[in-house]
Amino acid sequence: MTRPDPVRLAAPLLLVLTLVAGLLIAPAGPAHAAPAKNPPLTTPWTAQALDGTPLPEYPRPQMTRPDWLTLNGEWQLRQSATDDAPAFGTDLPERINVPFPVESALSGVQRAAADTRNYLFYRRTVTVPGSWNGRRVLLHFGAVDWQSTVWVNGVAVGGHTGGYDAFSFDVTAQLRGGANEIVVKVWDPTDSRQNGSLPPIGKQTKQPGGIFYTPSSGIWQTVWLEPVPAASISRADLTPRLADNTLRVRVLTRGDVSGHSVLAEALDGTTVVGSAIGGFTEFTVPVPNARRWSPDTPFLYQLRVTLRNAAGVQVDRTTHYFGMREISTGMVGGVLRPKLNGQFVFQIGTLDQGFWPDGLYTAPTDAALAFDLQKQKDLGFTMVRKHIKVEPQRWFYHADRLGLLVWQDVPSLTAQDIDATDAQQAQLEAEAREIVDEHRSSPALVTWTVYNEGWGERALADTRRVAQAVKTQDPTRLVNAHSGHNCCQSLGDPGTGDIDDWHVYLGPDSPVPSGSRIAVLGEFGGLGLRVPGHEWSPNGSFFAYEWQPNSTALTDRYVGLVQGTQNLMLGKGLSASVYTEITDQEGELNGFLTYDRQVVKLDQARVRAANLALIAASRSVGSSTPVALPLNSRRSLQVTTPGYTDRFLRHRDSLAYTEVVNADSSALLRNDATYTVRAGLADPACYSFESVNFPGQFLRHQESRVRNSPNDGSALLRADATWCARVGVSGSGVSLESYNFRGRYLRHYASQVWLSNGTGGEAWNSPTLWAADSTWNVTTPWAP
Repeated sequence: MTRPDPVRLAAPLLLVLTLVAGLLIAPAGPAHAAPAKNPPLTTPWTAQALDGTPLPEYPRPQMTRPDWLTLNGEWQLRQSATDDAPAFGTDLPERINVPFPVESALSGVQRAAADTRNYLFYRRTVTVPGSWNGRRVLLHFGAVDWQSTVWVNGVAVGGHTGGYDAFSFDVTAQLRGGANEIVVKVWDPTDSRQNGSLPPIGKQTKQPGGIFYTPSSGIWQTVWLEPVPAASISRADLTPRLADNTLRVRVLTRGDVSGHSVLAEALDGTTVVGSAIGGFTEFTVPVPNARRWSPDTPFLYQLRVTLRNAAGVQVDRTTHYFGMREISTGMVGGVLRPKLNGQFVFQIGTLDQGFWPDGLYTAPTDAALAFDLQKQKDLGFTMVRKHIKVEPQRWFYHADRLGLLVWQDVPSLTAQDIDATDAQQAQLEAEAREIVDEHRSSPALVTWTVYNEGWGERALADTRRVAQAVKTQDPTRLVNAHSGHNCCQSLGDPGTGDIDDWHVYLGPDSPVPSGSRIAVLGEFGGLGLRVPGHEWSPNGSFFAYEWQPNSTALTDRYVGLVQGTQNLMLGKGLSASVYTEITDQEGELNGFLTYDRQVVKLDQARVRAANLALIAASRSVGSSTPVALPLNSRRSLQVTTPGYTDRFLRHRDSLAYTEVVNADSSALLRNDATYTVRAGLADPACYSFESVNFPGQFLRHQESRVRNSPNDGSALLRADATWCARVGVSGSGVSLESYNFRGRYLRHYASQVWLSNGTGGEAWNSPTLWAADSTWNVTTPWAP
C-alpha cells in the first residue's frame, strides 16, 4: 500500500493555470475563513482548504473573462426548522465557510445529517470594484442544494430550484456604492419528504449508512461576481465535426444584440488556425488538419469568441476551449461497439461518487478535485462514471485536459418508496436539461446516463421518454437510458438508447450487444479491504461486496476480474466496464484508495498493467463472423493452447476430455476423438457434433460440464447440443459458442471440457488462458 504525495500534486495545477486564458486566482472579499471543525478523516489537502480564500480558482474554465470577484470565504448563517422570512441588515448567529456544505467539517458548522433545520439563511456584504462602473454585474452560483432565493440590499433578485446546475442573476439595479448585502435562503429537505418534496439527491440521505451518505445542504460550489457589457455572451455551445475538420458554434447572448455579429477564432496556442463570422444560430469554424482529442492525446484548442456591434466594434469577448473528437457506435468484427474518432478502444473506468470526508460534496482544494482523476489515469483507466452527482465545471476541465472519458449520470430521486408526482417528475427532467446544457461542450463527456437501478423510476414509458429527450437535446453523445436495468428495483430493460447496461456484483458479466445497443457492464467488482486508521462510517458498520485479507490478495482478485472482463470483450461483445470504485465512501470500503485519499490499497503497477493489457487487446479485437464448417463430414477438434496442441477433444464414459491422439493411438481413442458435423439441432445456422462410434449421441453441455448425450428430442437437449462456430476468440482457429448461453464457449481445462466464459469463480472458469483454451482447430478426422 502506498500513500499519495501531496507535494507532487501541485504540478498538474500549474499546468491547469497556463492552458486556458483567464484561469487566475481572483481577488476576494474576506480572505479569511471561520475555523473548521475536526473532520472524521483528514485528506492531504484539509489543512490547505481554509488557508486564505477557499477554492479561489476561476470557476468557469469553459468560458473565461479577465474580470471577476470570488465571494467564497466566511458568510453569516442562520439555520431554521421553519420557513421563516429573511432578515436584512442584521447579523446572523453562525459563521460558515462558503462553498462547503453545512454538514461538512470545512464549513465550520458540521451539523448532523439528521438535522431537521432544512432552511438555511446566508448573509455577507461585498463592495463592487469601482472599475466595474458602467457594466452589468452578474451574481453567479456554481450550485446550491436545493431551492434558493436571493436578495441584494433587501430586494429579491430571483430564485432557482436544482442542486447540481449553475445559475446567475443580474444584480446591477440593486447595487450601490460601498457595502452591498447579499442574502441567500436555501431549502434542502434531502429525503425527508418535507412539504411533500422529492428532490433529486443522488446518494444523499438523512440517515446515512452502507451505500448512502451524508447530505450536502446549501451552497456547495463557488459564488462569484462578474462584470459584463450591456450586450454580452452568455454561453457558447461547441460541437466538433471530424468529417470536415470544423467546429460548430452556437452563441447565446443577453441584452440587446440587434445588428450584432460574432467572430469565432480557433487557436492552437497563440496561433489562429481558423475563423468565421456568424450570428446567433449555429455556424461553422474551420479547424484545418485538426489534431484529434483522445485519452492518449487530450489536445485542447482555444476558441476566442468576440461579440461585435453593427459597426464591427468589439462589445464583449470570451475565451473557451474545445477538443476535436466524436463518439459514435459502429460494427467492429461483427459486434456493435462504441467508437471514439472512428476507432473502438475498450472503455475501462471506475465509479466516481465524489464525496470527501472533510468537504462532503465539495473537494477541499482544486488540486484535490484533480487528484482523483489523475489517479485514475495513473492506474490505467480511460473513463470515469460520475455517479449520480454533477461536479463543478473545473472537474470537467481537469477531465478534458487529462484525457479521461466521462459518463455523466443524471442525479436521481430517492432509491426508496418511489412515488413521484407529475410535478416532481417534471422537476427531475428540468434539472437534467440544465445539466446537459451546462456541460455539453466538454470533450471528455461522451455518455449521459439517465436512470440508475430503478432509482426514481416511475414507469418504463417515462424512462424511454426521458432518454429520448436527452438524446434529442444532445444527439452528439451516447445515451444510457438505464444503468443496471437488470438490478434492484428497476422496472426492466427499457430497450432504448445507445447502451444495454448490466450491474453484476461481483461479476464480471455482460449483456449481449444488439443491432442498436452496445453492451456495457455499468457496475461490478466492489472488492473491499479495511485499512485501520483510514476508515469512517456514520453508523459504525462497513460494507463491501467481497472482503479481501490484504493488498496482495486484493490485487490478485482485481487482476483476475480484469482478465475476465477481457474475455467477455472477446467472447460476448462487452465494450466497456465500470469498477466500483475509485475511493472508499464513508461506510463503503471498496475503493482503490481510502476515503481520506491517504492510502492506495492495491499494487498500482499491477493494476495499471492489467488495465493497459485489456485496452491493448481491444485495439486488435477479433472478428465474431460466423465460420462455415463442412456439414455431414467427420472432423476432430484440436487444442490450440501452446504446449498442448497434441491433444484433441474425445469422449470417455459419456464425458468430454482432451487427450493426446496420434497415429499410434488405439482405434477406440481415434473414434472417440472424431465427430460428424451436423446442422444445429436447435438452429440450422449453427452446428451439432454427433459421435462417430455412438450415432445419435451429440456433444452437449449440462450444468457447465460437456458430455455426449442421446438426442431425446427435447428442446433442452437440442439447445444444449447446438454450437455456433465463429472466428476463434484468440484471433485464429474456431471457437464454439453455446446456442442457448451466448458468450460461453467450449473450453478445456485440466483435461476436462466445460462450458465457460472465463470470468472467474470455479477453477474451470478461470480467466487465465481462457481465449486459447476456448479456441480449437477443426482438423482432418482421426477416424475417416
